[in-house]
Amino acid sequence: MRRASLGVVVAVGVSALVGCGPAVDEGTDDVGQIQDEARAAPPTGKNLGLLSSKNQCQAKTIEYHGGPVMTGTPDVYVIWYGNWSNAAASQSILSDFLTEVGGSPYFQLNARYTNGSGQGPSGSMLFGGSVTDAYSHGTALSDADLADVVARQINTNGLPQDPGGIYVVIASPDVTATSGFCSRYCGQHGSGEALGSPFRFIFVGNASRCMSTCAYQRTVSPNGNPAADAMVNILANELSTTVTDPTLGAWHDRSGLENADKCAWNFGTTYSTSNGAKANIRLGGRDYLIQQNFWPTSRGGVCVMSSSQAAAAVAAGLDRHGP
Repeated sequence: MRRASLGVVVAVGVSALVGCGPAVDEGTDDVGQIQDEARAAPPTGKNLGLLSSKNQCQAKTIEYHGGPVMTGTPDVYVIWYGNWSNAAASQSILSDFLTEVGGSPYFQLNARYTNGSGQGPSGSMLFGGSVTDAYSHGTALSDADLADVVARQINTNGLPQDPGGIYVVIASPDVTATSGFCSRYCGQHGSGEALGSPFRFIFVGNASRCMSTCAYQRTVSPNGNPAADAMVNILANELSTTVTDPTLGAWHDRSGLENADKCAWNFGTTYSTSNGAKANIRLGGRDYLIQQNFWPTSRGGVCVMSSSQAAAAVAAGLDRHGP
């Protein structure tokens, strides 16, 4: 995570590469616990992010730091940035995920992260539609550019002004983010302002630019599109960290890791799809491989896909981590 004050950017958190490295457990009895030892590094062989030690990977638990969480059910709006004229299949995969993930047992894990008044995310989410932005800020986007891409849509009525919503900028393959896409992160979330009101945004870079860094399955994937499937995994991370830590002052651990960051590259139990890819969740008519999310307890926490998995892990004492 890092903080910035750049133009209309209030805060930016990077999270999609942090974690203890990619791991897929193909067993049938795994409930997704964090391992006692550091996991392998991300696919490049580098530990790209904030984790570098055993204790950080164990991460103890996660704590509330007094900031706001996103209560209620947000609408999520997509800005397809760049050239998407020949990428209808990728758009469909990402849009279908956004349509189906809200209210799933996976996304409902975020409801555990409440504010000081006991209010938290509903665990639901609605897909509010999308627009296309054909390079309004070129192909190399700064953090300020990312926020301004969103502000531009709100200011011109391309998308509604929705302080309780989430705006997702998804980049075409020829677009990069200059603050570290592919080298420091695969996605990030932050805050900006338009028409006098704050907004929350997510940036998801196109994994086709750096499959060795931002994708776990690089030749075969659940929906036959490795780059788009990898981007779904990044999007899942950023949605969870946005609703539980929208301004970077709510839920994170002592290293700055937010809830989904603590489970980066941790997929838990998987199954094989018809094309031989690995997946761990089915939403609507599609299979996906997405990282687990963190379930905190007083003894530590576990990486899981649902509250029922969390209950089983806690009953087995698998949430005991860290000194």
